Amino acid sequence: MSRPKFLPENFTLALIATVVAASELPCRGTAALVVDHLTDLAIALLFFLHGAKLSREAVIAAAGHWRLHSLVLLTTFVLFPLFGLAFKPILSPLATPTLYAGILFLCALPSTVQSSIAFTAIAKGNVPAAICSASASSIIGIFVTPLVAGLVLSNHGEAASGWDAIGQITLQLFVPFVCGQLLQPFIGGWIGRHDGIVGAVDQGSILLIVYSAFSAAVSEGLWHQVPPAALAGLVVADGILLGAALITTGLLGKWLGFNRADRVAIIFCGSKKSLSQGVTMAKVIFASHGAGAVILPLMVFHQIQLMVCAALAQRWGRRAELSAPASAGARSVVMR
Repeated sequence: MSRPKFLPENFTLALIATVVAASELPCRGTAALVVDHLTDLAIALLFFLHGAKLSREAVIAAAGHWRLHSLVLLTTFVLFPLFGLAFKPILSPLATPTLYAGILFLCALPSTVQSSIAFTAIAKGNVPAAICSASASSIIGIFVTPLVAGLVLSNHGEAASGWDAIGQITLQLFVPFVCGQLLQPFIGGWIGRHDGIVGAVDQGSILLIVYSAFSAAVSEGLWHQVPPAALAGLVVADGILLGAALITTGLLGKWLGFNRADRVAIIFCGSKKSLSQGVTMAKVIFASHGAGAVILPLMVFHQIQLMVCAALAQRWGRRAELSAPASAGARSVVMR
């Protein structure tokens, strides 16, 4: 029996189930401490595997495309936060103050790696450049995101000190990543052949963090603080942000003279935000305030970006396939 098209993908269903479980059966006391420690271990393992999986050859091959990478990083860490602040008159009324803080935190996050690369490939874009840009964004975000989040959230009193957060995030994320990179020549091939392991750890760690964060938030009265109208407004707010990012990256890529394949990579790498790094960093940055409500905008944005970018990638991929035979035919005529 085929899967109904209207159903979300499995991981989205798992996220929803996790939020429901945390709402109905939040972990408290000793159980919360156990889940917290398990989450830390899962995060360390996740970034170790990402470090071991990342091919140095692929990164080196595409690293020379500095203009493209600079534009992606500029969009990710400068324009996105500026959008969040500039759109405050529009976004703030749509959500509660805590949700708006979550939107600002979302704006400071690095690009997602897997889906940026996947959508670039589907749309027939520059995949090596996408690998390099998304990976660079992910690594740089370990250090830049806490600082940017500290700046944009300075008036909200939500985030921990940027420098303190960098120290904790470096220990929890960057050190395991570097260890994985050091061992990449020895275990990278095996991990590449067992890609499902990375995916399982990736999704499992996210679900653990979401359960832990929402358990704490529910215990503090999350659903009394976030009415249904605010959730609906959050969907609109996230849609506005994504639309602004897609339009801006597309226009900048065209104005700066990038070819079609490069523009595709710029759009998908520059408009997306990492759920895995976001929930991981939120655990550190908002440790004293509870990260449940703060990561809610990111979870909503994640689903919107997947649906919108999947549709765009498929559409652009079909266009590229249709134009390829025409281009080949034109070249053959010229050669004759």
